[in-house]
Amino acid sequence: MSVLVLTLAVCAACCLGFGFVLQQNVAQQAPLSDFLSPRLLLDLVKVPRWLGGIGLMVCGMVLGALALGHGQVSLVEPLLATNLLFALALSRHQTKQPLGRQGWAGLVLLAGGVTAFIVAGQPHGGAAVSDPLRHWLIIGIMLGLALLLTTFAKRSRLSAGPVLLALAAGLLYGVQDALTRVSGQRFSEGGLASLIVSWQPYGVLVLGVTGLVLVQSAFETAPLRMSLPALTAAQPLAGIVCGVGFLGDQLRMDAGALAWQATGLAAIVAGIVLLGMHPAMPRGPAPPEPIEEDAGLSRERLS
Repeated sequence: MSVLVLTLAVCAACCLGFGFVLQQNVAQQAPLSDFLSPRLLLDLVKVPRWLGGIGLMVCGMVLGALALGHGQVSLVEPLLATNLLFALALSRHQTKQPLGRQGWAGLVLLAGGVTAFIVAGQPHGGAAVSDPLRHWLIIGIMLGLALLLTTFAKRSRLSAGPVLLALAAGLLYGVQDALTRVSGQRFSEGGLASLIVSWQPYGVLVLGVTGLVLVQSAFETAPLRMSLPALTAAQPLAGIVCGVGFLGDQLRMDAGALAWQATGLAAIVAGIVLLGMHPAMPRGPAPPEPIEEDAGLSRERLS
């Protein structure tokens, strides 16, 4: 693993983690009538704090794209999952809540899991799969799962809905990362002319906007501790599936390496859950009451 990829991915995770916290601080005050509607973004864009969070997220996505341009998806995605560490750091600063045993355990599991997966798997590049059927099959499965999760979320939006939406958004972001890498390769090989005539960059845009609506709807209806762990866990898993499935990423496949990779992924998910459920994470919206005029959002809630 190059120092450049490590630096870009960790910086991207930092921007993403900080950005998610700022976005949720504002999204939790949006009216529930905007749930899963583009109107939600139109309401949120009026608030400078949310725009700051989006700016950080965009920076994180750009840095992540640069990391994907120099490294495999299966390598970069686990590193991006550490955004939860930075989200917890900012939330802890806001709440003054100490880490405690739960925080330290989550930190060790997440960091150790990322290390174990990368060391055991040794992700490296290979020949991308040229069969378009395999591309569309894997992408279709991911999009189909995201659609199914979103459908169930609409039926239970104040109970399991936020978790389901975050899982759906994570799947979309994982596919988006894979298409971002393909777009970067096309740009490197054929320049801008080759990029604009391919469908991948437009797919990146559509997935990004759709994922943003899902994430903000999840942030709107539940505490960060319910939505962000699911998002952070689903994205690298989807990205790794796409990377190995059709981008040509290769991992060590002997029994010992596979066992350590599985252990590493399990530790990553467990660490994400522990950190996401930490008391320092924002608890979500307070009881309904009028919001201050300068915040730019109506806090009127549906019964």
